[in-house]
Amino acid sequence: MSERWLEWAQKLQAIAQNGLTYSENPFDIDRYQQIQALAAEILSAHTDADPGYFLDLFAQETGYATPKVDVRAAVFQADQILLVQERLDGGRWTLPGGWVDVGESPSVAVEREVWEETGYEVKALKLAALYDRSHPRHGHPPFIHHTYKVFFLCDLWGGTPTESYETGKSAFFKESEIPELSLTRVVPSQIARLFEHHRHPDWPTDFD
Repeated sequence: MSERWLEWAQKLQAIAQNGLTYSENPFDIDRYQQIQALAAEILSAHTDADPGYFLDLFAQETGYATPKVDVRAAVFQADQILLVQERLDGGRWTLPGGWVDVGESPSVAVEREVWEETGYEVKALKLAALYDRSHPRHGHPPFIHHTYKVFFLCDLWGGTPTESYETGKSAFFKESEIPELSLTRVVPSQIARLFEHHRHPDWPTDFD
């Protein structure tokens, strides 16, 4: 199924946000608000949410519109990869990770996320991949925000397994035994690619 409607809505919202950031003319401001409302209507027409829900989300975004950054850690132990259960996605599994906070570097963010979600201490070793989440070849479900996903190979230093309010159990899995994934966060092809990077540490970083 084509997701061009999502791409159009994201671009309209970005145009509107950028216009509202720099415009002082009240007539231009009104036009950009109309564009923003149109983007909300497009999203509403393809989802179960009211346009007002999307307008509230848009109102939280200020300044020049840019993609968000999501970091994910590939932590290996004896050729098994570390996954965590997402409480908000029916217990499906994903790589530990999440949004980069303002003031954080991506490597610091991914190390923090692993610690918070699993109790393990890790060190980011290599940027394995930087993917555009919205690119059709990655197969993620539609998402309102344009997002870059940053995957790091990480070295396990220590720690004790724990659970967090966002994630339940954590466990290491063989490549042939990967459980049902939280596809909004990671897809099977990405897990497979990270196993390849683990086996070939000299490979360059993937991108796009």
